[in-house]
Amino acid sequence: QDAFVAFHVDKVLVSKYLKPLQIGELAADQPSVEPSKNEMLVKDFRELRATVEKMGLLKPNQLFFFLHLAHILLLDIAAWLILLYCGTSLIPFIASLLVLTISQVQASWLQHDLGHLSVFKETKWNHLLHKFVMCHLIGASAKWWTLLHSQHHAKPNCFQKDPDIDMHPFLFTLGKKLSVELGIKKKKYMPYNHQHKYFFITLPPLLFPTYFHYHTFYIAYTKRYWVDLAWMLTFYIRFCFTYGSLLEMKSLLAYYFTFRMLESSWFVWVSQMNHIPMDIYYDKNLDWVSTQLKATCNVEQSFFNDWFTGHLNFQIEHHLFPTMPRHNYWKVAPLVKSLCAKHGLEYQCKPLLTAFADIVHSLKSSGELWLDAYLHK
Repeated sequence: QDAFVAFHVDKVLVSKYLKPLQIGELAADQPSVEPSKNEMLVKDFRELRATVEKMGLLKPNQLFFFLHLAHILLLDIAAWLILLYCGTSLIPFIASLLVLTISQVQASWLQHDLGHLSVFKETKWNHLLHKFVMCHLIGASAKWWTLLHSQHHAKPNCFQKDPDIDMHPFLFTLGKKLSVELGIKKKKYMPYNHQHKYFFITLPPLLFPTYFHYHTFYIAYTKRYWVDLAWMLTFYIRFCFTYGSLLEMKSLLAYYFTFRMLESSWFVWVSQMNHIPMDIYYDKNLDWVSTQLKATCNVEQSFFNDWFTGHLNFQIEHHLFPTMPRHNYWKVAPLVKSLCAKHGLEYQCKPLLTAFADIVHSLKSSGELWLDAYLHK
């Protein structure tokens, strides 16, 4: 299936795990594509993927990723040096915070590349450097991220299958249909008609300092990811040793939670601009391309947008080809647009600020739909 092909780099190695799942062969008169899936679209996408492989677009440029890692490490060191040589007064304190935040967010984009096996040809090197970046540089579990993010890619915006929208209905009501359904059932966990307002002070600044902090350690411990936990501890030891020697305890805690809040805000706005405004509903068992296109949109390309979003402004291409190195997204984009135009699929691409505004607009719209359904039978 297209999902299996999309996720795995070494097809020969992983195919052996399919053998125990085989239950038989299709009869000659049986269709190879389910009725809910567009057979012609499936055929055309597989031809597109073959073209992508022939063009070498799945091969990484390791110099690109080396330079990206280098600028992350330089920023990480610079954040500490600012405090060391300029002191811990307000201006150096703020400057150091901003530099470390940039380093952390850029590290999160790099760990994303490594988690998708798109940096090295050999899987083991992707996994090893993934632990270094995610666990040591960021302080979170690499396996925790892979567990959740793989589910997101398999069924994006599918309620009860995509963990990225688990905030529905406990914190927000998402999607037009789900919001109406929630209202009809008279369920109210939060004042959803005001969710576009309290979004600013909840999910963006607090996701990392609160939920992610707890959840990454919880999953790593309960699933016995001992290697990840050991790597994660090296981040906190290094942070306390380097910054603890310069800052008093109150200042150290303030420094830590402030950069986590800034990092969280940057990450949430970028990660949600491609998904929350799109269709959110139960799994309809559509074909791979339709599933991804209904749940994702793009943001216009520019040098700043590429850097600021970690190339997640090409979210459509990333979801269709998750193992593709990000520096090749722009090359495959015209081919994806042509495929969408041929099959009447909407290919959304918008300015960065419009994408941010659409998050708020979609939350406001969903909240209003919930309230209308809640007040009326």
